[in-house]
Amino acid sequence: MGYFGGFRVTLKTMLEDRVTVQYPEDKRPKPERFHGRHVLNRYEDGMEKCIGCELCAGVCPARCIYVRGADNPPEAPVSPGERFGFVYEINYLRCIHCDLCVEACPTEAITETKLFEFSFTNRRDAIYTKDELLVDDDGKPRDLPWEDWHPGDDEHTSAWMRATSPSGSAEYEGQVQWSGELGYGVRSSEDGQNPAQPHPSEGDHVDTADAEQPEAHH
Repeated sequence: MGYFGGFRVTLKTMLEDRVTVQYPEDKRPKPERFHGRHVLNRYEDGMEKCIGCELCAGVCPARCIYVRGADNPPEAPVSPGERFGFVYEINYLRCIHCDLCVEACPTEAITETKLFEFSFTNRRDAIYTKDELLVDDDGKPRDLPWEDWHPGDDEHTSAWMRATSPSGSAEYEGQVQWSGELGYGVRSSEDGQNPAQPHPSEGDHVDTADAEQPEAHH
């Protein structure tokens, strides 16, 4: 009787819809808060947001981030602060993509994209340096040979979603609290927590003339 019971379960599941997909041919859409490969962002004027404070390294539970700050050269400052991130490394053999580094960053320098399809042939490639993490002159993440980027992987990062609603509090809904980024400008605020508020269409950005702007950097 036990055998027949087992076959009954098998035959029943054969008639149900499959819950698995044939990866990599078929891929499920990624949620807005998906945590993937990090990037170091710049302000709209090209200045780096990282000030080398090392808070991200201090809060990291996996101890995968190493940062060393340095004083800004007066003749050619790298960031708007007194210091900048001289050395910045992330070891992806340790990273658990918890996003705590993003929450700890006081200048919104580090965010997580939706890229997760990347692999390495040696351990050295798994340790990303600042040159690999820092966005290019167009504000776009650097496309490395072992990464498989797809459209939208660099948009609506987890950092943007977190910053526009600290601790998930709905009272921050609709308030722009994220400074402009090179290549993206000022992103729209987060909506959707309050059922009474209409949801914005995908990819909408705020009108910077009407939005409540965050305090500008100096």
